[in-house]
Amino acid sequence: MNRFVAMLAAAVAVFALTSQSADAHWRHKRVSKPVVATAIGAGVVSSVTYWSILDWSWDKHTSSYKWGAWGATTAGCVALSPIVATALKKAPLTYREAHVLIGSCIVPIVGGWLVNAAYDANPQWEPDRKPHHRHKHRRHKK
Repeated sequence: MNRFVAMLAAAVAVFALTSQSADAHWRHKRVSKPVVATAIGAGVVSSVTYWSILDWSWDKHTSSYKWGAWGATTAGCVALSPIVATALKKAPLTYREAHVLIGSCIVPIVGGWLVNAAYDANPQWEPDRKPHHRHKHRRHKK
């Protein structure tokens, strides 16, 4: 019975995490596709590098060794991912894009989504983006 409940919970979680969320600004792409691809790739590569440094085992090394491995892989990811994204995008990165890449390095894959959501909630953080003003339509008297 416990196995059935666990499988059911896992299935519900998979469906919940793969469904699309509502977004009123779907026409305004904030992060370009090369940056998203780089962020996901950087998260995967840094995770694989971290586990390969630990010899694919959690119990073989001390906690200071684990923190050192995490720091080294994170620092390498933070240094290299903006370079790769700029080369793929063929244009300078915005503040949002650079911070999404850094977030993906600190917390692989999920960190970039969290940083992007934080920028959506706080548009004043983007000094390089002009605010979008809607023009009011005047009503003519009849």
